[in-house]
Amino acid sequence: MTDETILVVDDDPQIRTLVRKLLEKNYMRVKLARDVTEAQAVLERETPDLIILDLMMPGEDGTSFCRRLRQDSTIPILMLSALGDDVDRIIGLETGADDYLAKPFNPRELIARIRSILRRTHNAPSNIKGTKIQRFVFEDFEFQPEARRLFKNGDEISLTSGEFTLLQILVEHAPRVLSRDQLLELSRGINANSFDRSIDSHVSRLRGKIEHNPRRPELIKTIRNLGYVFATPVEKEHA
Repeated sequence: MTDETILVVDDDPQIRTLVRKLLEKNYMRVKLARDVTEAQAVLERETPDLIILDLMMPGEDGTSFCRRLRQDSTIPILMLSALGDDVDRIIGLETGADDYLAKPFNPRELIARIRSILRRTHNAPSNIKGTKIQRFVFEDFEFQPEARRLFKNGDEISLTSGEFTLLQILVEHAPRVLSRDQLLELSRGINANSFDRSIDSHVSRLRGKIEHNPRRPELIKTIRNLGYVFATPVEKEHA
């Protein structure tokens, strides 16, 4: 059994009812919101473990709300949309969503996506030796995996759960080149068939936060036809 709290933000009452019953059947607490205004009211009272956010809503849409949330929040976000086009999915991920699911969706897939995101949030992947790392130090950065915090020159940088997981995998395995398939496997539970572009989106967003010039990355480099590598030296301090 679980006791996670999920905030469902969707203007369709049938979708809200369907998702609420499905989540409660899987032992999750549910908060409902018809639009961004109601969602913000919920967030002022409590912090959910995950937000299921509809892309198209009257008033402020899900993309805009997701972008605003990412300015100061790392709450995982699963985007729902009747738009199944790859471009819409990528836009949703690039604004900060951790995953994207098109409507109509398979209820079992929704639960699987939620559990996958929660696993990545609560159980960060271990390093290749199986020893806990207290912190990683590279360039002007200090990365604390146990505390789930990243600092640059003492100032904290906010990361989404997907960005956190990606950064930890890359620094733990540096200077090894990792393919997209390896990154998907190491990130525990991302479905490569339906979420295959997410790695590129997460890399792009993460570069925007840690690279001096994201267009000419020096930390996370692309190795053509192979994948990605964390290219700068990393000091690892074990607990």
